[in-house]
Amino acid sequence: MIHVVTDTTSGLPADLARQYDIPVIPQVVIFGDESYLEGIEIDPATFLSRLRTAKTLPKTAAPPPGLFADLFRQRARPGDTVLCIHPSAELSGTVRSALTAAAEFPDLDIRVLDTRTVASPLAALVLLAAQMAQQGASADAILAHLYAWIPRARLYFLVDTLEFLQKGGRIGGAAALIGSVLQVKPILELREGRVEPLERERTQRKALARLKELVLASAARGPESHLGVLHAGAAEAARALADDLGQQLGVPDVRIMELTPAIVTHAGPGVLGVGFFAAA
Repeated sequence: MIHVVTDTTSGLPADLARQYDIPVIPQVVIFGDESYLEGIEIDPATFLSRLRTAKTLPKTAAPPPGLFADLFRQRARPGDTVLCIHPSAELSGTVRSALTAAAEFPDLDIRVLDTRTVASPLAALVLLAAQMAQQGASADAILAHLYAWIPRARLYFLVDTLEFLQKGGRIGGAAALIGSVLQVKPILELREGRVEPLERERTQRKALARLKELVLASAARGPESHLGVLHAGAAEAARALADDLGQQLGVPDVRIMELTPAIVTHAGPGVLGVGFFAAA
């Protein structure tokens, strides 16, 4: 039997996690001396409310290896395979935690995949793996398929400020924009697992228009794009963006994802983005 495992940075909807029996390991969000398992002890709305009034920015921590070890102990049996599918190791220590836990079970076939992405593209890869497993594909075939899809994953986004990325240490090559952010609205992307600047515009309106152009220029048409619109406290803008892109790309039901606290801690409130897979 193949068990597909992911974590909350995927934003995998609860109904799909239940449908495919996918355990979702929680990330840890820390306010001062208080820590919370996201999705269990804190939800996005509560997190955003606290973030707006917090005197100091929260921090995040990867799931401790013990959470993975408990799951492996409960789920896996000799002859099973566990596929742990997680965000870029450049952004999170989740892959490292999963590998640490896996080392405690040398007799089990536990494979940990760094997808080099996060959010909706990560969720799409998780669902592809679960669907293939349900259809009887081997673990090798599933991983080969995912490795073919990973280079096509794209994540473009706009932020209100680079402060959160800078203070959280996830800013990557976008650090070059610090000092000029008052004059520009950057369009950022996740490239090779790191946050990098893509383009700059003078206004938010122009940045949003350009974001749409970039997505339309490279996204696969139809369901193969696995199009998702991401936001933190920007539901109205996300819906408008999803409707526009979905109509032009031939995707009738674009998934709109409210980003999880562990991501918003680093991207900040007001973030608006698009995750998709480029045309082959």
